[in-house]
Amino acid sequence: MLELNHYFAYGSNMDSARVAERGLKTLVAVGAVLDGYRLAFNKKSKGPPTTGHANIEYAPGTKVEGVLYELDSGEEILKMDPFENAPVNYGREAVSLETDAGIQWAWTYFANPALKEDGLLPEREYLDHLLEGKPYISISYYDYLENIKVI
Repeated sequence: MLELNHYFAYGSNMDSARVAERGLKTLVAVGAVLDGYRLAFNKKSKGPPTTGHANIEYAPGTKVEGVLYELDSGEEILKMDPFENAPVNYGREAVSLETDAGIQWAWTYFANPALKEDGLLPEREYLDHLLEGKPYISISYYDYLENIKVI
């Protein structure tokens, strides 16, 4: 297994309180950008059939902003797998991110293609978790998130 001690959150785990509640021991959090991907809410949720959760998809020329958590150890990411229902709902992969300090590799989650569906929308409460990442993202990205249509 690849030994990484960073986790990139682009969805509801941009809310650091949520990450702490899930038991992840983090040392520091900073903003990070994943180049060549776009944010989508196309992962089916357990809620109403039109409800989607965050996912990222390859899309040249676009970027996803999020929170990069430095973990207490490389094993900490294993605590997140049950919350993401990995590997059933999401798969965990290493990605290269842009930060103010340079390039950083981190774990992140991609939705299982079998659970993806177009036309889904996040619930307000779910999107609010992403908005908690405001200190780590650009004003323009925050405005983009704020204007996402919700159920």
